[in-house]
Amino acid sequence: MKFGKSICVLNVGGTRYAFSREVIRDFPLRRVSRLHACATEKEVLELCDDYDRDRNEFFFDRHAQAFVFIMLYVRSGKLRFVPGVCELSFYSEMLYWGLESAHLDSCCQKRLDDRMSEIGLDSLSEGDIRVSTDESQSPDESVQRTVLTGRARWLEKMRKAFEEPNSSLAAQLLASVSVIFVIVSMIMLCASTLPDWDTAKRNTVEEHRIVEAVCIGWFTAECIVRFLVARDKWDFLRRPLNIIDVIAITPYYVTMAMAGAGMPGAGLGVAGVILRVLRMMRVFWLMKLARHFLGLQTLGLTLRRCYREMVMLMVFVCVAMAIYSALAQLLEHGLDLGTQNQDYASIPAAAWWVIISMTTVGYGDVYPVTIGGRVLGGMCVVSGIVLLALPITFIYHSFVQCYHELKLRSARYARSLSEEILQ
Repeated sequence: MKFGKSICVLNVGGTRYAFSREVIRDFPLRRVSRLHACATEKEVLELCDDYDRDRNEFFFDRHAQAFVFIMLYVRSGKLRFVPGVCELSFYSEMLYWGLESAHLDSCCQKRLDDRMSEIGLDSLSEGDIRVSTDESQSPDESVQRTVLTGRARWLEKMRKAFEEPNSSLAAQLLASVSVIFVIVSMIMLCASTLPDWDTAKRNTVEEHRIVEAVCIGWFTAECIVRFLVARDKWDFLRRPLNIIDVIAITPYYVTMAMAGAGMPGAGLGVAGVILRVLRMMRVFWLMKLARHFLGLQTLGLTLRRCYREMVMLMVFVCVAMAIYSALAQLLEHGLDLGTQNQDYASIPAAAWWVIISMTTVGYGDVYPVTIGGRVLGGMCVVSGIVLLALPITFIYHSFVQCYHELKLRSARYARSLSEEILQ
C-alpha cells in the first residue's frame, strides 16, 4: 500500500475498525489483507465499495453484525453463525471476506450442510453462491492466512497435511503412502499365520525384519509428527484413532524389548503368550484407514451419534436374553422330567442358545428337545427379530445423514483441490 496514512479504517456497514498497515498486511481475512498490495485507488475499489483518501477509510457495504462474528473468529479462532441470520446469508459473507465452510465449528458445518441439502445445493459448487469469482480459494490457502506467522504457519500447514487427507496434493500423497504401509503390514500379519511361514521366515529373515521395521518406522514417525503439530496435545491424546495408533505401534517395541531381555516369542511361558497377543494387536492398523475412506468415517460418526440407540439395543437384548435363558434352563433341565438336556445345565449355558436364536444365526450345536423348549425357541426367534428391528430404523437414518454430510464435505475439499491444481 503506497498511499494514505499509516492507520487504515475499515467501515463495514457503518461500524469502523482501525488497524495499522502491518496488521492489514497479515490480516486473516483474504479480502482485507489484499488491500496492502494495492498500488492505486482503482485496485482498492476492486476490493471495497468506496475509499476516502483523506481519512484513509475503506467502505464495505456488508452485513455489520455478521462481520462482528467474523472478527470474533479472527481473535479467538472459533467461527459460529449469527443468531437469527440465515445460514446461507452468513455463508455468503464468509465467502466475501475469504473464509470457507471448513473454518466453521463442526456444529455449524452440520447446519450449513443440512441447509444446502434442503434447497438442493448439494449438487452445486460453492462457486455458484460466491459473491465474486476472484475470491475462490482452497481451505488450505485461507488457513495459511491466519494471525499465526512464521513457524506457527508452517506447523498449521503440516497439521492439515497429516490430519486432512483431501486438503492438498501433499496431503493426498501422504495418505496414499500411509495406506500402502497399512496394506503391507496387514499382508505380513496374515502371512505370518500360514503353516509355511516359519520356514520362509528362516530363509529370508533379514528381508522380513527390514519390511517390518520400515512399516513400524513410518507409523511411529507419522504419529510423532501429528502429535508435535497438533493444536491441542491433550485433545490429540484423547482421540480414539490416535489411541488405536499407539496400541498398534507399541507391541513392536515391547516385542523388541522382551527379545532383548532374553525372552523369545516362541517360548511356551507367559512371555510367549504375551508376545503373540501383542503381535496380533497390529490388526488395529486397519482402523487407520478410517482417516482416508469415507465409508469408515461414516460408520464411526454414526456410532458416535447413535450411542443411545446402541445402548437401547443392548438393553433390549440383555433383558430378553436373561428372561429366555432362565426359562430355557428350567424347561430343558431344571424340571427334572427324565429328559434333562445337558446343554442347558445352567443359565449362562442357555444364554448362548438364546443369543444365537434371537439373531437368527442358529449354529445347531445347541437346541431344545422338549415341547416346551421348542415353543420357547419359536417365541425367542420372533421376539429377537422384533427387538433388533426397533432401533435399526433410527441407526439407518443416522447413517444416511452422516454419509450425506461427509460426502458434501469431501466434495468441497475436492473442488478446492481442483482450484489449487488449476492455479
